[in-house]
Amino acid sequence: MLFGSKIKQLRSEHGVLQRELAALLEIDMPMMCKIERVERRAKRKHIVLLANYFHVDENEMLAVWLADKVLNTIEDDDNDEIKEAALKIVRGTFC
Repeated sequence: MLFGSKIKQLRSEHGVLQRELAALLEIDMPMMCKIERVERRAKRKHIVLLANYFHVDENEMLAVWLADKVLNTIEDDDNDEIKEAALKIVRGTFC
């Protein structure tokens, strides 16, 4: 839930309502709520718009968004050893 927390934090810091972000992203309010609660995924283009809107580093926002996707993918597996092994493989690929 890294990305949802990040959006909520930025909204709070800037005094922005969910409906304002929904309008910016051209999505409806229920979808914005679901993105913030990580029940739905924001699209990559939304991340860029949000980074520009909040004047934060686009790459940092994209990294949080991608990390959230990775975590959501592996969280369903019950075996912690397999999760760790998968993360080591990913780390090794990019090091």
